[in-house]
Amino acid sequence: MNGAESLVHTLLKSGVDTCFSNPGTSEMHFVAALDRVPGMRCVLGLFEGVVTGAADGYARMSGKPAATLLHCGPGLANGLANLHNARRAQTPIVNIVGDQATYHRPNDAPLTADTEGWARGASAWVRTASSSATVGADAAVAVQAARTHPGQIATLILPSDTSWDEGGAIADPVPVPPKPQSDPAQIRNAAEILRRGQPTLIVLGGEAVHAGALENAHRIAAATGARLIAQGANARISRGRGRVPVDRIPYVVDVAVKALAGTRHVILCGLRKPVTFFAYPGSKPTTPIPADADIHVLARTDQDAAAALAQLADELSAPRVAVPDPGPRPEPQRGPLTPDSVAATLSALMPEEAVITDEAVTFGRGFFPFTYTAPPHDWLNSTGGAIGCGPPLATGAAVGAPGRRVIALQADGSAMYTLQALWTQARERLDVTTVLLSNRKYQILLGELANVGANPGRTALDMLDLGNPDLDWTKLANGMGVEAARADSCEGFADLFVQANSRKGPFLIELMI
Repeated sequence: MNGAESLVHTLLKSGVDTCFSNPGTSEMHFVAALDRVPGMRCVLGLFEGVVTGAADGYARMSGKPAATLLHCGPGLANGLANLHNARRAQTPIVNIVGDQATYHRPNDAPLTADTEGWARGASAWVRTASSSATVGADAAVAVQAARTHPGQIATLILPSDTSWDEGGAIADPVPVPPKPQSDPAQIRNAAEILRRGQPTLIVLGGEAVHAGALENAHRIAAATGARLIAQGANARISRGRGRVPVDRIPYVVDVAVKALAGTRHVILCGLRKPVTFFAYPGSKPTTPIPADADIHVLARTDQDAAAALAQLADELSAPRVAVPDPGPRPEPQRGPLTPDSVAATLSALMPEEAVITDEAVTFGRGFFPFTYTAPPHDWLNSTGGAIGCGPPLATGAAVGAPGRRVIALQADGSAMYTLQALWTQARERLDVTTVLLSNRKYQILLGELANVGANPGRTALDMLDLGNPDLDWTKLANGMGVEAARADSCEGFADLFVQANSRKGPFLIELMI
């Protein structure tokens, strides 16, 4: 057995059975081993940012890590932006990165790079295999690191001779440490604060925004009068009818400050102290939390946030209460495409148990209130701010949640970073409906020009304009093997949306907004 075969066997024994890949020469023995060792599903991406973003979406929905296969340091570098997003989402991923043979590395061949250095910025665990005999054990520890709560990125660098040399040994899975629990003092302190009856805000993140945890948060809020809010960007939040409706901290600084105004105590559960996305010239704050508010931690990011909410609800003897009725589901809208009309039509026609991936950016900021009345669904945000995560995230989510329709709400500028994901959707026949919001500009950056007090001229504005020539997303999708059509009204959107969601495979709807 060579090192590559021991790697595949060990990954499978450790519960990793899906690999998103873009391999090169250094990884050919791993590729060959996938033929000889059955059980690993291999999904090809035509760009490493698609590979890493898809691994993120897969793990968010399946609850277990995927492997990625990347070609040397430059291949890893191409995937780093979406690994950054995955790190912020606390997603478990095992990266397998090829490298020069150990005896060839001193020759400084063209692909030689500081692969470990590049990996460390996004990885909690990094190791370079030293021989074929260690590869299996290294892989087992990598999976353990990835699965360690709340989810981490592990990167195993594989010099090519450690793959092709004989002497590989299959390793048994390494036990994953249990989730750290909140200290009883944290539970008692939060309960004491809530009993005071002062204006208190409970901010939720991580697993605290999953369905069961939200029900316990609702118990607490109903019993104490506290307000609930989720962090601005969540890896996966349970939404729709029958789920507790929770708003998010707004992106725009002034709006976020207003939303949190008057708060005396802030209790954090599953997240760090919220901060603004950017700093701005002048006196804008760098956190939406009022300066005179006291901050308390119910559960750190590395602690079991869902268990902490359950314990706090019991500490308060909070009775179980019904989830509030969000009201009637909206009707499909007619007329022009606006943020409100698109959101209402989406809510009216969304299928049961859909998965929403949200990189709608500026146009989609108002979608949340309209979709409280939609059928139950999961909503996946871009968590790290690196654009281009949407198409790969939808691709991986469809692999990780078979049988559920994935709806990708996607801005056109961001989609250009990783449009190759459409090809993977076509190749794998994935059930993804992409709603492509085509305004042909970087609208979010036009807003940021005003926020920083810049006075743009023609040159600056041209850098934020996607026209001249216009992008044609129906042709781009067709070129990737995905059927597509265009709509410029809500009636057209509704018709295409129903058709797309009732068929198998991917479809792209370009909305001319």
